Amino acid sequence: MKAIQIDGSIKRYTTIPKEWGNTIGGFHTLSSTEWEAAGFYDVVSPVYNSDTQHLGDLEWSADNSNFTYPIINKTWTQTLAQLKTQKINNLKSIYGRELAKTDWIIIRDQELGNSTASATLTARANLRSECSTKEAEINSKATKSLVVSYSLPSFI
Repeated sequence: MKAIQIDGSIKRYTTIPKEWGNTIGGFHTLSSTEWEAAGFYDVVSPVYNSDTQHLGDLEWSADNSNFTYPIINKTWTQTLAQLKTQKINNLKSIYGRELAKTDWIIIRDQELGNSTASATLTARANLRSECSTKEAEINSKATKSLVVSYSLPSFI
């Protein structure tokens, strides 16, 4: 992608125009040096963490001779405690859904007076333990961005 700055405004082009200025036809076939002489420079999209950052408006970078998007840190209206609570609620919901897969076994065995297989009980205990460990990890985070960027597990 290329862009050009005209009268203080930046215009992006997904493809170089075939005609530009005094060049009628074939402008898109010129070299990068010739495009730059006409004001067309690369648009660089920086690597950023979309959980905690977003991109600002396209800007000219004289240092790098290209157009780029500034990276802006996100802010949150919730407090650190509120973000932790929200993340922990999501965590518990994920583990709750996983535990629900074997709830019927526990209920059936209780109703019928049967003993539940130790593999099922161990698997459920492991899930509860993992959830508690992850909850403690979330609670140990000292900044909003660390809480927001904390990756929750996904079970398939």
